[in-house]
Amino acid sequence: MGRKPSNRPTSFDIAYRAGVSQPTVSRALRGSKAVSAATRERIEAIARELNYSVDKNASSLRSQRANTIALLFFEEQTPDDSKINPFFLAMLASITRQCANRALDLLISFQKMEDDWHVRYQDSHRADGLILLGYGDYTLYESRLEQLVRQGTHFVRWGSVDDRTIGATVGSDNFGAGKLAGEHLIGLGRKRIAFLGQADEHYPEFADRYRGLCSALAEAGLACDPMLQRDAISHEELGQRAMQDILDSGAGFDAVFAASDLIAIGAMRALAAAGRAIPDDVAVMGFDDLPAASMTHPPLTTVMQDLKGAGERLVETLVAQIEDTPLPAPTLPSRLIARASTLKSA
Repeated sequence: MGRKPSNRPTSFDIAYRAGVSQPTVSRALRGSKAVSAATRERIEAIARELNYSVDKNASSLRSQRANTIALLFFEEQTPDDSKINPFFLAMLASITRQCANRALDLLISFQKMEDDWHVRYQDSHRADGLILLGYGDYTLYESRLEQLVRQGTHFVRWGSVDDRTIGATVGSDNFGAGKLAGEHLIGLGRKRIAFLGQADEHYPEFADRYRGLCSALAEAGLACDPMLQRDAISHEELGQRAMQDILDSGAGFDAVFAASDLIAIGAMRALAAAGRAIPDDVAVMGFDDLPAASMTHPPLTTVMQDLKGAGERLVETLVAQIEDTPLPAPTLPSRLIARASTLKSA
């Protein structure tokens, strides 16, 4: 603590000015939650004043860390060649910004589930941990997650948060969001609500949204009719097919809650082709609030997930694992965005 600043500033110089230890400075400049916000802000201000920059190579040698995390997008089965859910791509800006704020490098890669992708990253010391996005069928993914846990790999994924979660998971309150969607439609006088989305153990986030819808219906004294549920994953064509299947069945319905915006957009096409007016005949709402949701005709009511918060929370959770500090809360709230696809004009 008695060291005076040198011509070339070091972390010891910052510690001298801030009245803290050098390890505290190192933790603060890495964004560690183990350092209080007030202390971290004071240290960062002094670092800026001294024009101090972190020597990543020296830091890595001391900590045996690469100061790099890997973001892995997994290909999903879709009817076209995209293989990527645009919802996950929308998280990228927030994840990148959060890494930059923490002086972390970010590797981005597209992977196939059957590849040994984990070997190329943390096992080879290319990255300190993994962020996993876009896995498709969860039952095909579980064994890999269990393998990562056994190996002690630092990782976090976006998905359904519940007691069966394997490893660190960040996600929306899908049950609460599904219930919110149901309450919105019921409040508009809708009583026969169809659900489009694969609502089983293969797609637990969709299943949670469906359970939330059924809960809202039950509380209103209405039936959650299994004849009005059709499987679909996030693609417009599959949403259109699922909606057409319900139309062909002759089942009566006055609203549709789709597990994603892409499914909802497909459903709107099927309804338009069948001559069903939206929302006069059928109210339609989706989930995610993708940019396309506001450009449909009519604009799509949807549930907006916190993309900015999601990216931040994923990085925070991974860094907390790496630094062996308490993990932040895993669940993020969602917000209903009401548009003309459910709201009749006056």
